[in-house]
Amino acid sequence: MSQSRAPVELVARARALAGTGRRRVLLGIAGAPGAGKTTLARALVAALADDPPPGCVPGEWVAHVPMDGFHLADVALRRLGRAGRKGAPDTFDAGGYAALLRRLRSDDGDTVWAPQFERDLEQPIAGAVDVGPRVRLVVTEGNYLLLDDPTWHPVRDALDEVWFCAPDESERLRRLVARHVEFGKSPAHAESWVRDVDGPNAALVAASRCRADLVVGDDVPAGTGPDPQSA
Repeated sequence: MSQSRAPVELVARARALAGTGRRRVLLGIAGAPGAGKTTLARALVAALADDPPPGCVPGEWVAHVPMDGFHLADVALRRLGRAGRKGAPDTFDAGGYAALLRRLRSDDGDTVWAPQFERDLEQPIAGAVDVGPRVRLVVTEGNYLLLDDPTWHPVRDALDEVWFCAPDESERLRRLVARHVEFGKSPAHAESWVRDVDGPNAALVAASRCRADLVVGDDVPAGTGPDPQSA
């Protein structure tokens, strides 16, 4: 896991978004595969956890809920004929993700259990992330939060603000190839996957950049190597 720190101005913006903590707020972080979304989300949560705004409980007021928990399982992708396109918009349960965000936003006083994507297994795991009733800020991240597609519009509608990660493109590609190699692909297979599968998805994500509330460029924490969970 990367030990990167979130830039102070981003930490301050996220804290201000939460305001007084009277209602739960959802912050989204979008970007192409390998852009550093997970690294930034984790860094924000770490920086904010023990330094909440008034009315929030230290250590309990902020949570990280990744979109990647809504990957369709490989068994479903094979049945649908989409296994070779894993990571494309239609290989996620967008409706399920939007429903989770709406439930989080409703803030009904119950603990909400969210899924998480396990990189070692390359599969989603149900009920892995708990969001307790004292959580006032949820940081969620994924490729398609801003996608201009009817299937994904409910996701953007459920979020208070969305940031877009736009690091140096050569660095993004380097991270992405390294991550695929780290989790079992040969270097040649990793490069072809990044070009032929991740590439079209990255182009779709790039087209959604204009819908973001904030574009984060060189401020994206780069980390020290491939992050097992980062997207």
